[in-house]
Amino acid sequence: MNRALMTAWAAAALVVSAGSTTASASDVPPRTTHGPCQYTQTPDEPAARPVPLPPDPRRTPGHGTVDVAVRTSQGPLPLRLDRAKAPCTVQSFVHLAQHRFYDRTVCHRLTAYPTLKVLQCGDPTGTGEGGPGYKYKDELPVDLPPAPSDPTGVRRLYGRGLLAMANAGPNTNGSQFFVVYGDSALRPNYTVFGTVGAAGLETLDKVAAGGIEPTAQEPAPVDGTPVLRTELLGVRPSCRP
Repeated sequence: MNRALMTAWAAAALVVSAGSTTASASDVPPRTTHGPCQYTQTPDEPAARPVPLPPDPRRTPGHGTVDVAVRTSQGPLPLRLDRAKAPCTVQSFVHLAQHRFYDRTVCHRLTAYPTLKVLQCGDPTGTGEGGPGYKYKDELPVDLPPAPSDPTGVRRLYGRGLLAMANAGPNTNGSQFFVVYGDSALRPNYTVFGTVGAAGLETLDKVAAGGIEPTAQEPAPVDGTPVLRTELLGVRPSCRP
């Protein structure tokens, strides 16, 4: 699956690409949890690392915050997850972190468009194709201000320091996420579930300043692999959901 952030301004996509499928996968009905989040297996897109479906209690926690200590090869990236904004997303992220799903994974994509400045992470394969083997519903933001760069008023401001989910369309959230290092203009189609701490913004600025790996086709790219390899060494939530 290709988890993507789309922007018409930059014609860019931050995606989780379609992975390989198995012939027998479609013969097995996907399992879905019975709580409010309805985490659903994706047999055609198996987990990049073995992980069970998240717990889905009848009343998923919908208040409070969870602090997550993220160590990266470029510096700390502390996160604060907001259950009130996105309880199912926070539940899934903490679950994956507790199962060490994110440990030793590489942030595979950096964008530097004028209207899209994010670092995308969360794929153990490092290709943009990997996920946790399940998907779940969107919890879309309703309080983002209009993007000043968009005269149509359609796009919203995903401001510097926001933490959000990448996706491949409606209700396809998995494990890949993005952190915003510079104000970005996007349609409000991406679940916002937290923020990056001050030390994390310094780390993001360092990675962004390092630039994007050039290719033969793009000697000065604004979208691609970060020059500064950014590996998530450990992702540790401060408490259980």
